[in-house]
Amino acid sequence: MSEVPLLPTQEVGSLRKPFWLVEGARRGKLSDVAVDELEGLLRRVPFADANDPRLKSLLEGNASSIPVESLRELGSLFGLRFLESAGLDIVYDGEMRRVEMYEYPIRQATGFQFLGHVRSFDNKYYLKAAGVDAVGLRAPYHLEELSFVEQQTQRVSKIPVTGAYTLADWSWNEYYLRKQKGWKGPEQRRAAQREFTIEIARKVIRPTLKALVEKGAKVIQIDEPAAGTHPEETDLVVESFNESTVGIDAKLVMHICFSDYNCLFPGMLEAKRCRQFLLEFANRDVEGRDGYADLALFSDVNDGREVGLGVLDIHRDNIETPEKVEERILKAARYLKDPSQIYVNPDCGLRTRTLDVAWQKLVNMVRGTELARKKLG
Repeated sequence: MSEVPLLPTQEVGSLRKPFWLVEGARRGKLSDVAVDELEGLLRRVPFADANDPRLKSLLEGNASSIPVESLRELGSLFGLRFLESAGLDIVYDGEMRRVEMYEYPIRQATGFQFLGHVRSFDNKYYLKAAGVDAVGLRAPYHLEELSFVEQQTQRVSKIPVTGAYTLADWSWNEYYLRKQKGWKGPEQRRAAQREFTIEIARKVIRPTLKALVEKGAKVIQIDEPAAGTHPEETDLVVESFNESTVGIDAKLVMHICFSDYNCLFPGMLEAKRCRQFLLEFANRDVEGRDGYADLALFSDVNDGREVGLGVLDIHRDNIETPEKVEERILKAARYLKDPSQIYVNPDCGLRTRTLDVAWQKLVNMVRGTELARKKLG
């Protein structure tokens, strides 16, 4: 694995897909907005050779002549070069090949049936499935995505994978609940959900992680956005992580979205193979409130694990200055006492922001990290 500097910088989740990629996948003629966006992005991130015939077709507004897989590959290259050009030390492709983080892995599994769209937040919806039979796996996934990134970058790369707990929590559990005898009360429902989650960990996630490692993955990020919504189930989050990662020879990190981390402590520390927790802090760091106070939890434990430090608020368009990023890193270093434990990232994926805002935020994150390195290095 390539060396990373003190305070390595990284992204956490998805970038917003550009219009030319979304419209192109629909096989229609590109709108003027999509073509203009592509021209602007090429000036900022020259992600493909100017003579690439795919670019020529897109700039002419024609996407239908480009095979869908080739278009997705171009999108993947754009996401990777976007993060590289912003200056990040650890990269991937911004999840440009993925529809979203739930539907795709569920489609690779067996035992599920999609029932319809449900609202997740705001005006966002996802296609929700029910576990109607024993869980299984058609084939390990994200392998092509990983191989492509590994071939295209000289930087440290990682591969994000949605965790078993979240896949189970975001699904209806019919099969394993039916297996419970008698009255389906709270105790039976908890037992059924545990079996459902652990079966996903053992039969879907673990073989996928194993295949990714065999393909060359060195850093695997397990995404558990559902973990913070049910703090009383922290033990199940941990158990499913541990079951998913048995025998996996890679650096394993866990991303837990917005939560009160006091509610997850100390249980989350039982994820013994987890070497880094990527967490949100900037969203709560407002005037009159220290958003980084929860870092004292890690300082008190002092077990040497890394913290992926959220320094960019992904819910607002305001661009954090390099000085604000530096201030947050230095504050975290005072809590943790060991700067080598800190990795620097946004609170979550920047898919919620336009590519222009995401770019400015990431560039300032890198600049602010450089300022902090001078003081801490």
